[in-house]
Amino acid sequence: MSEPAVLYAEQGAVAIVTLNRPQALNSFTRQMHHDLWAALDRAEANAVIRAVVITGAGRGFCAGADLAEFDFEPGPDLVARADPGPVIEQAFNPTVRRLQNLRMPTIAAVNGVAAGAGASLAMTCDIAIAAPTASFIQAFSKIGLIPDAGGTWFLTQRMGLARAIALAMTGDKLSAVQAKEWGMIWDVADDCVAAATSLAERLATMPTKALVATRHILRDSSTRTLNQQLDVERDTQSAMGKTADYIEGVMAFREKRAPQFKGS
Repeated sequence: MSEPAVLYAEQGAVAIVTLNRPQALNSFTRQMHHDLWAALDRAEANAVIRAVVITGAGRGFCAGADLAEFDFEPGPDLVARADPGPVIEQAFNPTVRRLQNLRMPTIAAVNGVAAGAGASLAMTCDIAIAAPTASFIQAFSKIGLIPDAGGTWFLTQRMGLARAIALAMTGDKLSAVQAKEWGMIWDVADDCVAAATSLAERLATMPTKALVATRHILRDSSTRTLNQQLDVERDTQSAMGKTADYIEGVMAFREKRAPQFKGS
């Protein structure tokens, strides 16, 4: 039997999800999306798990879509058969939405090349840590397409319009160090998986609901005016004030002790 396209392991309160098609630089097939969703379901179903690390097997993180899945056989309806729209709608977009709505923080350990939707996947995670040899490539313009899987949104949000346009149009490779300097990723580490897991373990001891609420309120802030954001902050803060972790955090501060957050 062939190995599964996505591996799942648990290390304490951290789930480690590994894209496992190293011979194809972990490029996505439709089945691989379904396997990833199943792994995320498994993490969410376990109340002990409070952070997720996503990485790739072999020398690549993810090379985006596996073009071998597209039907370019000459003949009738070639244009319709080669249309990337359906796989985006049915696979890549659900993956982005799934990760953005996960009940716990996510960290990408970018162990190698992240190309096309693979770069988008890294940016979809809350935090990304890359190996020094990793690189990020917006490869779409080289085949007549645009960045997808949220790439146009994440690039602009993280690096600004000027850099996003240049990267998307040229398809130039961005090194891990440059990606950090430009704000695409959080950090560079020799052992990115170990660094990501260590950070995930730290986040797993923190107030999970507040971390996820932080993700949502920061992510959507650019769509609101300051007055609207003030109202959302008020409402979100009020909701967080009803959590057990908020009570524990304040009590621990008053009692001068380390808090014991439960993620609830």
